[in-house]
Amino acid sequence: MSNEYYMRDDCRLCKSKDIELVFNMGKVPLGDDFVSGDQLDRVQNEYPLEIHFCKNCGLVQSPCVIDPDIIYSNYLYETSSSLGLMQHFEDYAQYVIDTVNPPKAALAVDIGSNVGALLKGMKARGLNVLGIDPAKALAEKASKAGLETWVAFFNREVAGKIKAEKGLAAVITANNVMANIDDLTDIMEGIQTLLADDGVFMFETGYMVDTIQNVVIDNLTHEHICYFSVLPLLSFFESHGLEMVDIKRIPTKGGSIRGTVQKKGGPRSVSSNVTGLANLERELGFERVDPFKNFSLVSENVKAELLVLLKDLKAQGKTVSAYGASIGATSLMYYFGIDGLIDVLYDDNPAKIGTFSPVLRIPVHDSSEIYEFKPDYILNFAWRYDGPIYRRHTRYLAEGGKFINCLPTVKIVGA
Repeated sequence: MSNEYYMRDDCRLCKSKDIELVFNMGKVPLGDDFVSGDQLDRVQNEYPLEIHFCKNCGLVQSPCVIDPDIIYSNYLYETSSSLGLMQHFEDYAQYVIDTVNPPKAALAVDIGSNVGALLKGMKARGLNVLGIDPAKALAEKASKAGLETWVAFFNREVAGKIKAEKGLAAVITANNVMANIDDLTDIMEGIQTLLADDGVFMFETGYMVDTIQNVVIDNLTHEHICYFSVLPLLSFFESHGLEMVDIKRIPTKGGSIRGTVQKKGGPRSVSSNVTGLANLERELGFERVDPFKNFSLVSENVKAELLVLLKDLKAQGKTVSAYGASIGATSLMYYFGIDGLIDVLYDDNPAKIGTFSPVLRIPVHDSSEIYEFKPDYILNFAWRYDGPIYRRHTRYLAEGGKFINCLPTVKIVGA
């Protein structure tokens, strides 16, 4: 056992030890640990990436907990690098105002605020905003843009400091963050400490129903240690004196949910959306292990089909590159076992251009260089953005190039 990580033997939400392995991706390096040319000799560790199901509360989770400082202190991912997310957070800020109707200049705190996309929208709408993020470079970038951001992991202690300095929060948000946190109890206690009696905690996170239905294998990463559905969350919030009053399905990240939570007995009534999704999950069998084991079987079939195709193309002498140098792409490269089958990764994020993928050392090039290298096929790891990518590269398709979509099914796209 490394001192860089440990393996939990209980459920993160209910502490039950009645958990079962449902998906094993083997050992995988940290997905965003792309290296520069002068770091090619740096040793990068690989960590177990297993997915377990809690038979008591139904939470799907990874038992492998890597020291968060290793993952997040020099985190590269910026919200602005994902297509459509900036507009998503602009719309989200308006949704907060419309839903919560907070007093002017009320405090809004965003946990895991990144470069401040949501903070910017809430500040523009008259709220007093504060971001909390452990990635120093991202926090500094946000603060320089006028969006005060503390470099920290949010917890009960940090919540107490915010309360003492700035008062209670009318709005607390956490977007694509809860799935990354091991000690969720500490977070909930922090929210209880900081949230005004009539305030709301609003979160977005990947939704396990969509993950299974859309075969979103690339959501399985070391950064994501929880994979949420509504049923486990209902009982978890209740155990911390909170209640979910609304839940909506949204399309981001391959399928997510946006939940609204208040202190128990707060002013808002519970929406029928909550019982609707809870009932859907019961109908899909989410209180049992079967759907999650089936997800693993479906994924194995996709993997087998893709490897047959790639090896056949290689045997024909075709050149195959890939599109997307993301955390999820690292998971897919390892899960599919495509080492030696692709030569280049193309991406549009300037922070990734000129780097090399974790351990496998596949070079990352700007997507404009597709027309210089002219690969016969491009495996699309960024499959959730296939429409914008294909529109951006109509010339490549017109000149005879072909994309391979790997998820949710294997499909060749070409002129």
